[in-house]
Amino acid sequence: MTTLSVEPAEPVATVGVPRAAGRGRLVLARLLAARGAVVGAVVVLLLFALAFGGPYLTPWHYATPDFTALHRPPSAEHWFGTNGVGQDVFAQTVRGLQKSLVIGLLVALFSTVLASVVGACAGYFGGWIDRALMFLVDLLLVFPSFLVITIVSARLRSAGWIAFVLLLALFNWMITARVVRSMTISLREREFVRAARFMGVRPLRIISRHILPNVASFLIIDATIAVGGAVMSETALSYFGFGVKAPDVSLGTLLAAGTSEAPVFPWLFYFAAALLVLFVLAVNLIGDGLRDALDPTSAAAPRRRPRRSVSRRKRP
Repeated sequence: MTTLSVEPAEPVATVGVPRAAGRGRLVLARLLAARGAVVGAVVVLLLFALAFGGPYLTPWHYATPDFTALHRPPSAEHWFGTNGVGQDVFAQTVRGLQKSLVIGLLVALFSTVLASVVGACAGYFGGWIDRALMFLVDLLLVFPSFLVITIVSARLRSAGWIAFVLLLALFNWMITARVVRSMTISLREREFVRAARFMGVRPLRIISRHILPNVASFLIIDATIAVGGAVMSETALSYFGFGVKAPDVSLGTLLAAGTSEAPVFPWLFYFAAALLVLFVLAVNLIGDGLRDALDPTSAAAPRRRPRRSVSRRKRP
């Protein structure tokens, strides 16, 4: 009697399974291929480390004066020198950088969330909701934002810098909302959105699960660039006395305080100015790199060079 041995079948490989990790690896490869984005990311990380770790590197507090060292140049005791009342410029600079970075991040976060919600709702629902929201956007675009912020911020001095952040975010989301609305209008006619609608999925769930993830690439790029713009806006308003109030400091207040004394005491102005310029340039480099990495039609993707086949002739 012959015994038939049946070997176990090999597992069949699954074909066509979408992998989210593949998209992430592609974006990461594109981002690492952009040298400017890598340099910008390193600079931003170093600036954040300096802003939040710098106060622990010096024994001086940004508001504590040293009356024995007035207008002293940079030295081993005071790395960035001192100002006219003996305050350590290094401690003030890292404190001002910290405050400006926090304000810039919060403004970019709040404005991006507001723009995504308003733009997606206006583009998806249409009708009177679209007209009402776009009327609000046009109305805010007509207002001179700098003038409105200077007038309102003077009345919100007791509310602190959080009110200043909300005021900046209120006038920093309109153009992004218009772009999100245009993208949503084209997305709502796609097959997956129409299928979800016919299945009875609620509109807000469709917006959160299908619309916003498909515009996330644009929102990430816009939020990154908005951080630099928010830091510049905060610096400009604080420079004119409408932003961060004393005894707290920011890059804008440091630039305002050191402008008149810059020809004689340059360390009061140029350290804060250099950090501001460096941060804005680094953020713009990161934004350009993210745009190339998240854009599927970009030519910045790393391409493998085809191997040249060398034909060898046979010796007779």
